[in-house]
Amino acid sequence: MVEQEGRRNSKEFIYSVETSDSLSTAETCFLIDEERMFQKRAQSKDSIFFRDGVRQIDFVLSYVDDIKKDAELKAERRKEFEQNLRKTGLELEIEDKRDSEDGRTYFVKIHAPWEVLVTYAEVLGIKMPVKESDIPRTENSPLRYMLGPVRLPQEVKFPRPEYFTAQFSRHRQELFLIEDEATFFPSSSRNRIVYYILSRCPFGVEDGKKRFGIDRLLTSNTYSSAYPLHDGQYWKPAEPPSTVNERYTLYQNWARFSYFYKEQPLDLIKDYFGEKIGIYFVFLGFYTEMLLIAAVVGLACLIYGILLMDSNQTSTDICDPEIGGQLIMCPLCDQVCDYWRLNSTCLISKLSHLFDNESTVFFAIFMGIWVTLFLEFWKQRQARLEYEWDLVDFEEEQQQLQLRPEFEAMCKHRKMNPVTKELEPYMPLWNRIPWYFLSGATVTFWMALVVSSMVAVIVYRLSVFATFASFMESEATLQHVKVYFTPQLATSLSGSCLNFIVILILNFFYEKISAWITKMGKFVGYPGKYTYLFNVWRSEECDPGGCLIELTTQMTIVMTGKQIFGNIKEAIYPLVFNWWRRRKARTNSEKLYSRWEQDHDLETFGQLGLFYEYLETVIQFGFVTLFVASFPLAPLLALLNNIIEIRVDAWKLTTQYRRPVAAKAHSIGVWQDILYGMAVVSVATNAFIVAFTSDIIPRLVYYYAYSTNITHPLKGYVNNSLSVFLIADFPNHTAPSEKREFTTCRYRDYRNPPEDKDKYIHNMQFWHVLAARMTFIIVMEHVVFLVKFLLAWMIPDVPKDVEERLKREKLMTVKILHDFELKKLKENLGINSDLFSKQVMMEESKVQLAKSTI
Repeated sequence: MVEQEGRRNSKEFIYSVETSDSLSTAETCFLIDEERMFQKRAQSKDSIFFRDGVRQIDFVLSYVDDIKKDAELKAERRKEFEQNLRKTGLELEIEDKRDSEDGRTYFVKIHAPWEVLVTYAEVLGIKMPVKESDIPRTENSPLRYMLGPVRLPQEVKFPRPEYFTAQFSRHRQELFLIEDEATFFPSSSRNRIVYYILSRCPFGVEDGKKRFGIDRLLTSNTYSSAYPLHDGQYWKPAEPPSTVNERYTLYQNWARFSYFYKEQPLDLIKDYFGEKIGIYFVFLGFYTEMLLIAAVVGLACLIYGILLMDSNQTSTDICDPEIGGQLIMCPLCDQVCDYWRLNSTCLISKLSHLFDNESTVFFAIFMGIWVTLFLEFWKQRQARLEYEWDLVDFEEEQQQLQLRPEFEAMCKHRKMNPVTKELEPYMPLWNRIPWYFLSGATVTFWMALVVSSMVAVIVYRLSVFATFASFMESEATLQHVKVYFTPQLATSLSGSCLNFIVILILNFFYEKISAWITKMGKFVGYPGKYTYLFNVWRSEECDPGGCLIELTTQMTIVMTGKQIFGNIKEAIYPLVFNWWRRRKARTNSEKLYSRWEQDHDLETFGQLGLFYEYLETVIQFGFVTLFVASFPLAPLLALLNNIIEIRVDAWKLTTQYRRPVAAKAHSIGVWQDILYGMAVVSVATNAFIVAFTSDIIPRLVYYYAYSTNITHPLKGYVNNSLSVFLIADFPNHTAPSEKREFTTCRYRDYRNPPEDKDKYIHNMQFWHVLAARMTFIIVMEHVVFLVKFLLAWMIPDVPKDVEERLKREKLMTVKILHDFELKKLKENLGINSDLFSKQVMMEESKVQLAKSTI
């Protein structure tokens, strides 16, 4: 109050100086400048008000004097734009560059007075409270007492009570619960209204066309930035005259890493950043909670593999010197690679069994059901959110009626809207066709780049394998290492790392377009008739323990590396950028480093900021669902990443980024359709992984059809899965140069032996295994899809209690509006009792009609 009183006295002093006749012009200007500097010094560093300490700053524009040839044009645009802003009713206050920290930047502070707020609140269809709700909040499950440590305080979780709401009308202001005009509209609604005006405000006519919108002015560098202010510093509570600092509350209860186990203050996030960002964090939190179930089951499958690793018959036979040690395997590359013994892959075969066992089939089926439950329960969560945040019918009623100003400016044609009966901007098909072709060509180019990158990685793996093999053979010091670090493992690890690097490079160039690179099957041929890529590089063979371990290695490196790199980048980049920006800006430390300057030096979240966050989550969802049969730990890694991701995103939004403009959304949009598509495809991919990449199906075929050992049915499987090749049949350019005592070698396939009349042709067991694989794919897909459809049919999109609450709220809203109109009629009609009775009957019939409809 003392500060505001001082400001009022200062305004009176300036007025008296300006109206004084005894002072010269120079003296008057000097005294006014001195008094304004006094006001500046008296103003709090964190003030979010105009100099009078009363009017709140809702938006800030900044610009720097331009000395280039178009400086006059930009100045004229700014002058016209600011004049038009004032005509809409907005109030502006300009901070001279001499008062800024860097001595170069002008700041235009914008305040939306009450009349502007009520006018555009009605235009935008903003819902405001009319009565406190009598519907109790949803009670949690009986586990709520066990989950006490993860709960937030009630005043943080629910910062304000629930209300019955109605679309705001400036002509019925007395209907709404307006206690204080200054705080009735939350800051998110205020900056949304101001941005709506800014995006449609004209700034002149150029080249015969009307130009408007702050985005165009930012693109042309007429203004350097436009942003709403944060409430205050994130590390300390609000100071008078401000009453609340939601940024501080968010930081204390959400953005700190020590709160990683706590629930999120979703209502507070929505109130501060808007519904669009709020829904992202609701989705990310819900997805993380559901990952907990998948992570526990995946971890159990891994533990199952660990417990059975030593008792696995396949790896026991491979490691046995009398079995695997006596099996001579054919060279893995031409000329430079030597023959090798099967037991050299003992460790790899044991590791392969961790992920390639009976639990793989169970986990693949479980994840097909899990993803259905996740999407169905998310629909319910989203429906509940629409009710709690007043987003029901928002898209249909409002957003479709609010065209983008860029689209409005670009469209020269108008078309009658059959619903509103108004002319609206319309772009004919012939105008859209060139853009369709351009978009298609761009997408085709990047797809070709992805495919070429995949081919490059494959070429690398095929070409480098021979190098690794010959190097390990020639180096005597590596003979002991070969037991653990085979050429296959070296190639797989280095190829996976290259995959990871390629994905990061492609992400950088085309803004995170993802490529999921993996192999579903290998066609390598057989000794003497191998397949070659471009007739140069021989196809790579799987390890005798199975192909799944290679896919698992790729998944581990790419997924882990991508998540670690992403989190480090998200945390470090804005921190370093903001530090450097502040370091450049702070040239004169004795000047006031004001609230708008502090926010000006922060990083911009941008219109695509949320797009990248969703994209990152959806790519992770792809790793978790599409290839999870090869890597049961994927849900666990995703869970750990998301726990960190939530706090990293919260921290950077709260501390490192300018406050984004609040925007409404009633769902996650097109991302939900993408998730549904991935969920369907994941059933097929996991079925193919189990059938063709895993070794489970061949083992089952041997177990039931070919095994003769009753006590140990899988004993002899390794020998059965390896075909025989006569060394003399090697072409001269492929066989090792040195002569050997043995005459045959083994390779992984089901083919006839060399003494057969149809030698090296696929034998009957190959077709049995292939039939079993195809049968497994068909059966698994049908079972999982049947369960998915049953679950989708059984689980309603909107929970019953939400339906009942919606009906209750609609009924109460109609009743409140009816009572209000009835009261107005009574006041207006007064003594005319007959007319009044007739109006009452009409209003009551409307209410009864509404009840019957509901």
